Amino acid sequence: MSMFCYQCQEAAKNVGCSVRGACGKDDVTSNMQDLLVNVCQGIAVAAEKAPETFTQAHGEFISKALFATITNANFKQDDIAAFVTEGLAIRDAIKAQGSCCSSCCPPECFTWSPAGSADYDAQAAKVGVMNYNANEDLRSLISLIIYGLKGIAAYADHASVLGYTNPEIYAFYVKALAATTKDLGADEFTALVLETGEFAVKTMALLDEANTTSYGHPELSTVNLGVRANPGILISGHDLRDMAELLEQTAGTGVDVYTHSEMLPANYYPAFKKYDHFVGNYGNAWWKQNEEFTSFNGPILMTTNCIVPVKDAYKDRMYTTGVAGYPGVKHIADAPENGKKDFSAVIAQAKTCPAPVEIETGEIVGGFAHNQVMALADKVVDAVKSGAVKRFVVMAGCDGRHSDRQYFTDVANGLPDDTIILTAGCAKYRYNKLQLGDIGGIPRVLDAGQCNDSYSLAVIALKLKEVFGLDDINDLPISYDIGWYEQKAVAVLLALLFLGVKGIRLGPTLPAFLSANVAKVLVENFDIKPTGQVEADIAAMMAGH
Repeated sequence: MSMFCYQCQEAAKNVGCSVRGACGKDDVTSNMQDLLVNVCQGIAVAAEKAPETFTQAHGEFISKALFATITNANFKQDDIAAFVTEGLAIRDAIKAQGSCCSSCCPPECFTWSPAGSADYDAQAAKVGVMNYNANEDLRSLISLIIYGLKGIAAYADHASVLGYTNPEIYAFYVKALAATTKDLGADEFTALVLETGEFAVKTMALLDEANTTSYGHPELSTVNLGVRANPGILISGHDLRDMAELLEQTAGTGVDVYTHSEMLPANYYPAFKKYDHFVGNYGNAWWKQNEEFTSFNGPILMTTNCIVPVKDAYKDRMYTTGVAGYPGVKHIADAPENGKKDFSAVIAQAKTCPAPVEIETGEIVGGFAHNQVMALADKVVDAVKSGAVKRFVVMAGCDGRHSDRQYFTDVANGLPDDTIILTAGCAKYRYNKLQLGDIGGIPRVLDAGQCNDSYSLAVIALKLKEVFGLDDINDLPISYDIGWYEQKAVAVLLALLFLGVKGIRLGPTLPAFLSANVAKVLVENFDIKPTGQVEADIAAMMAGH
C-alpha cells in the first residue's frame, strides 16, 4: 500500500483507501497528513511532561493542524509540510523548557528529529493509522479518539478566530493525543472515547456562544434560491467570520453574495440580513460543486473543508482561505493581528464575470436553532400533548455522493405526517427542498444550521426532557437517523453518546475504522445500529425503537 486512510464514509470498499483517497487526495499528501497528526502527538507528549510550557498559541496550532487533516480540507502537500515544520519547532521548544527523566522511553513522535524536510516523506510512510497499535481493537479505539479530536479541532478553530477559546479544550488535546501513544487497555481507551464526546459538547457550546454573540441568534428565515442579474461571489464552508468580512467588503460594489452548502445557515443570522446584496443560497450539498461552481460563473470562496477535486472550468475563479487549500488555487491569507482578511482580489474578479446561471427558484425555510425553537416551545409542547406531533426524527449529519444516501430522502418522504424532522449539517440537502408541509404552523423540517449546530439539537432535546419532566433523554419521542461522512460528524456522534443518547441509526455505512469488537461494544452499550430498509426503519422509529 502506498497509503492507508479510512477516516471518512467513502473509504474504499468500506475498508480503506490504499492507493489514492476517494476524496481525491494523493498518497504523498495523505501520508504527510498522517505525519502531521504524529507531530501533534509529539507536542502532546512533550507538553504532558511540562504542562506549564503549553500555551494558548500551542493549542491554537493543534486546532489548525488537525483541522487541516480533515477529509476534503487541504490537498496541498506543501501546506501540510509547513505545518509539520512548525509543529516540530513547537515540540522542541516545549522539550527545551521541560525535562524528561533518563529512565523513560518516550515514543518516536517525541524523539524524531529530521535532518530536513527531505526526511518527511520517509517518516510519513511509517506513522499512519495502521501503526497506531498492533491490536485491531485498540487501533480502532485510538482512531475513534483521533478522528473525534479532528472534529473538535475544527470547531475550536472557528471559535478561536472569533476570539473565543477554552484552555480546558487545549489541555484535553494534550491528554488525549499523549494517551494515544501509550500502552493502555481497552477500558482506558473506551473511557477516553466518551471523554472525547464530553469535550465535543463543550467545544460546540463554545462555538455556539461565539457565533451567536458575534452575529445574533439564528431566527426563523425564508431563504431565496433564485439569482439576480448582478455578478456574484459564492461562499462555501463553515467560517462565519469570513462570511461577515466578505459581506462588509462587498457592500456597495455591485457584487452580490450567495451561500453554498454548509454556509446556507448564514442566511439565518440577524447580523447578515442587513446587507441587501446578500441574495440567498445557490445550489446544494458540497459534492455537487463541480456542476454548480461551473454554472455560478463568478468567484467561489472556500472557507473550510468540503472541497472536491477542482475542475478547470472554474479553477481560475476559486479561492481558499483558512486551513483549506488546493494545488493551483489562489489562497486568501489570514488576517493580520487585529485586522481583517483582504478579499479585494475576489471582488475585483467578480466584477469581470457574468451573473450566475439560475439553476432553481423558490424558497426554503430555516433558522431553527435552540433559541428559536425555545421561542416556539409552547406551540411545540402543545402539539406533542395534543397528539398532533407523534415523533421527532433527528436526521442531522453529512451528505455524500453515494447513491444509497437516497435512503434519507426516502425516509423523509415516508415519515407520517405527524412527525417533525430535526436537522443540522449538509445532510439536510437530501430533504430540505421537499414539500413536506407543516403541523399547525410548525414546519415539518426544522433546520438548526451547520453540522456544529447539532449542539442546538442536543439543547432542544434536553430542554424537552425538562419540560416533560422525564428522567431519561431516551424517554422522549425522538429517534436518531444520522448520516455521516467525515470527522466533524464523528465528534457529533461522540457528543451524543456522552449525553446518553441511545438507539442511533448511522449510515449509509458504519465507519470502516470500527473493528468488529468495538462496533459490538457500541451496539451493546448504546444500541447503535446501521441504517436499513426504509419501510422497516420508519416503522421501528415510530414504535420507539
